[in-house]
Amino acid sequence: MVNISISYTGGLHCDALHGPSQAKIETDAPADNQGKGEAFSPTDLVAAALGTCIVTTMAIVAERHQVELKGMTVTVAKEMASDPRRISRLTTEVHVPLPNDHPQRALLEKTALGCPVHRSLATEMERPTEFFWEG
Repeated sequence: MVNISISYTGGLHCDALHGPSQAKIETDAPADNQGKGEAFSPTDLVAAALGTCIVTTMAIVAERHQVELKGMTVTVAKEMASDPRRISRLTTEVHVPLPNDHPQRALLEKTALGCPVHRSLATEMERPTEFFWEG
């Protein structure tokens, strides 16, 4: 179990403190929902969680197979629905610094799509993911 402590600091801002490391993340409400957009919004953190989870799980599996993924990048585009307000779509692009015919390609793509965050998202949320093998 990991504890995250959240403090409301006013002005629609929060500080989230990661218990084990004491690392802090600041949030703000988005500009389109009464905030100033001065930091990640809570829903932005969901998009960031998806992208970093994909990278992390792929890297864990890659290391097991002595495959280097340093330089891999992921972009997640978040789209909101208004009624009810929720994340409706997270479009992900994964740029892998390996050749298109890499022997671990299928395993790494399966790993990305099976990451814990991807598995935890609501099924009605669209989650298209495209891989670009660029080595």
